Amino acid sequence: MPSFATEVKNELARLTYEDSCCRTAELAALLRMGSALTFGLHRTFGLNFTTENAAVARKVLQLLKAEGGGIKTEITVSRSKRLKKNNSYTVLVPPAPAVAQLLEHLGFLHDESLNMDTDIAILKKNCCRIAYLRGAFLGGGSVNKPEAAYHLELVTGSFALSQLLYQLLRRMDFPVGITDRKDSYIVYLKEGDAVIDFLAMLEAGDAVEAFEVARNVKEVREQVNRLVNCETANLQKAVDAAGRQLAEIQELQARGLLEELPKKLREAAEARLANPEASLAELADILGISKSGASHRMRKLKDLAEAAIDSKVEE
Repeated sequence: MPSFATEVKNELARLTYEDSCCRTAELAALLRMGSALTFGLHRTFGLNFTTENAAVARKVLQLLKAEGGGIKTEITVSRSKRLKKNNSYTVLVPPAPAVAQLLEHLGFLHDESLNMDTDIAILKKNCCRIAYLRGAFLGGGSVNKPEAAYHLELVTGSFALSQLLYQLLRRMDFPVGITDRKDSYIVYLKEGDAVIDFLAMLEAGDAVEAFEVARNVKEVREQVNRLVNCETANLQKAVDAAGRQLAEIQELQARGLLEELPKKLREAAEARLANPEASLAELADILGISKSGASHRMRKLKDLAEAAIDSKVEE
């Protein structure tokens, strides 16, 4: 069964756009996140894009084809020999003069110099910024299943790219964080509402619906667990209190003081002895008095038992 992150990527990879600027922005982010530049003869460039998601590989092929310019592409599949490891898909763009034109269009190449730092020039429109973040998620993103801890992240090996993604999300008022892990930089969201808003912004409608349903179920389950834990704690407190009261009354009984008690206190003591597991509220019902009245009588019995014990020690 595919992971939740894979399902989100599969849904996003099926989206299409009428505006060429959005296609360009998404392709730029995808290539930034998951491609390596190759070099050929006569100062020509090529690209190798690698992903474990077949739908994402097809998306890259579609976007490259949409850019036109006679770009040649091929795809290879590496079969994983390790158990439960995904296959790896590589989109190859062999070095050719046309690739330089593509890189210039994407902003990766300017005046024959490589731009490895920023794509800000293609992110002037809001729709392009959203498309760029969509490409970043497809190329290097992941999101936990909603039943688990809320966490969505974009992982890149480029510090400059991580800063760009972080700033984009901050300007969109997302509670975004950034950290590093070994040789990677991680831009992340950890709040449930923020994850939902991000997925909704990317137009992953099915994922948003699944996330909200799972989150509601999770919150109800957590509320039930809190209530059960509270009830368990209250029950344990009641059992402990009843045990202490029994010990105190038995101390009075052992010293022959039970019969000497005032009628109301004797009735309360006898009721507790006869009902060792009853809660204070149940004991009050048995005695036909209020809960506070039963509590008052138990405190009186406690004081008498402690006095009897102190007397015994003095002797």
